[in-house]
Amino acid sequence: MRPSELPNVGAHAEQQLTEAGINSAEALIDLGAEQAWLRVKAIDPGACLHMLYALEGAVQGIPKKDICPERKAELKAFFDAEK
Repeated sequence: MRPSELPNVGAHAEQQLTEAGINSAEALIDLGAEQAWLRVKAIDPGACLHMLYALEGAVQGIPKKDICPERKAELKAFFDAEK
């Protein structure tokens, strides 16, 4: 299954994931949002918080707007620590 078959992952994000060595939806899910985002950030230093949210939504199989507030807070803290 391609990453773009998951919610929140469009063609551009799929291309970035592929460049980062994440070639399938299963690989993204196994890796998790944080580790996947770190890999994307290594090839695109401009990877933003919204990308991290999108990846988390993809891992959970939901639109990023539906991520629970507690998880969003965890992701924001992770993002801030990686700046």
